[in-house]
Amino acid sequence: MSEEKKSKAPSEPLFSKKNRKLVTDPLTDNNPVTIQVLGICSALAITVQVEQGIVMGIAVLFVLVLGNLIISLLRNMIPSRIRIIVQLVVVAALVIIVNEVLKAFLPDISEKLSVFVGLIITNCIIMGRFEAFAMANKPWPSIMDGIGNGLGYAGLLILVAVFREFFGSGSLMGIPLLGSSLPGEESGLYAMGYMNNNMMILPPMALVIVGIIIWVQRSRNKELVESH
Repeated sequence: MSEEKKSKAPSEPLFSKKNRKLVTDPLTDNNPVTIQVLGICSALAITVQVEQGIVMGIAVLFVLVLGNLIISLLRNMIPSRIRIIVQLVVVAALVIIVNEVLKAFLPDISEKLSVFVGLIITNCIIMGRFEAFAMANKPWPSIMDGIGNGLGYAGLLILVAVFREFFGSGSLMGIPLLGSSLPGEESGLYAMGYMNNNMMILPPMALVIVGIIIWVQRSRNKELVESH
């Protein structure tokens, strides 16, 4: 009788509060970059332009969601002693797909991102979610966790890239917003003496911006300071 009751027990809704929290938490209180301090290298290296940040963010989101799903589906069949090897094989296969798609449809962006697409394989966020979440949870929560952490990572990259491209190059998505800065053709703010801050395109400035974002985030949420 008890077994019959268990089989008739209602399953958890797909978008229950618990599952929604898997998506919303990494966007704010548990951001993989600002709180977990993961994926910092790519945040420093490829956020000179917003376009690069968007493409890298989408690439990591794709790998993380599909990877979490695959690992979750295989979790009961993967021997414990080779689980890391299996996770690396899964992420490597997905990264190869991403790399080939970028080369075929966005060759310019692919060239700018260079080795950083390949380094997604060793991205701590991805391997961390595989090991900490997908290996212990069912496919749907794993998908939601992948979406949340992928969006949290992509959002931070885009935010940093907006500041760096705007103040470093006077443009967004390659579109000049402050006028022309070409010698002899200066217009807009450049004609009034404004100059781009070339320090913004250097990697250390990305670290400074990330640090400011962490400071703002923690100053607005006292619980983060207490729990970390």
